[in-house]
Amino acid sequence: MKKLILFAFIICSSAIAFGQSNMACCSKPSATKQFAMLANDKRFVMSHPAPKTMHFQSSIGKAITYNTPDGKTANAYEFKAKTPTNNYILVVHEFFGLNDFVKKESEDIYNDLGNVNIIDLDLYDGKVTADRTEAAKLMQAVKDDRAIAIIKGAIAYVGPKAHIATLGWCFGGGWSLQASLLAGNQSVACVMFYGMPEQDVNKLKTLHTDVLGNFGNQDAWINPKVVAKFAADMKAAGKKLYLHQYDAGHGFANPSSPTANSAAAADAYKNTIAFYKVRLK
Repeated sequence: MKKLILFAFIICSSAIAFGQSNMACCSKPSATKQFAMLANDKRFVMSHPAPKTMHFQSSIGKAITYNTPDGKTANAYEFKAKTPTNNYILVVHEFFGLNDFVKKESEDIYNDLGNVNIIDLDLYDGKVTADRTEAAKLMQAVKDDRAIAIIKGAIAYVGPKAHIATLGWCFGGGWSLQASLLAGNQSVACVMFYGMPEQDVNKLKTLHTDVLGNFGNQDAWINPKVVAKFAADMKAAGKKLYLHQYDAGHGFANPSSPTANSAAAADAYKNTIAFYKVRLK
């Protein structure tokens, strides 16, 4: 009898262990990881044409470093407002990294808005490339823990009184939303371009800001079905999503893209500036 009980106990324990292991291996990856996995899709990689050669030297921006809560430091590029203000935009780069195209785009936004500080975050930790195969490797190598530490370090750098807006394209589009979530009640505006939306409604309920989403109807990855689910999730979370969808493909407004859809990019930029002006006063 004792042997039968012992045998039953072993079988039950093994079943529970297998079930837990199976659940762990089949658990859904985070939204940021789902996007990073696109680096395995050759079509996705090939949809990002190599940037043209560009050298941008800003007279007002400068490279900075700041401490991160994981005991390391992070790189960034900062545009300080001419007059001191608590308005900040945290920008997250796209596929190729924090390159001169991103810095130039940030300076344009800085000039068009006024009264704002802009910090271009570097989630690739100093790595940047013009090669799409290498960019795919860099994107896939980003660890959530490190990216979150970089964002939290930036939030600490700007201070508890800062009004924080975020912006990002492609890879950075999803991280823009994550940065706004991490900013908590300091968050005042979030703009995301065709990044992977957060799919946890309970997490979206913690969002303290409206979101402006710019997406392409021809995007094979962040497609209209994904966008429709995001809209439904935001509604379920009781949050406001200002949705703009264009007859364009993925990366239609990437700062580094030589084949961007100029009409869609211009309209999205106009809406972005208007969205910020209302919320960064």
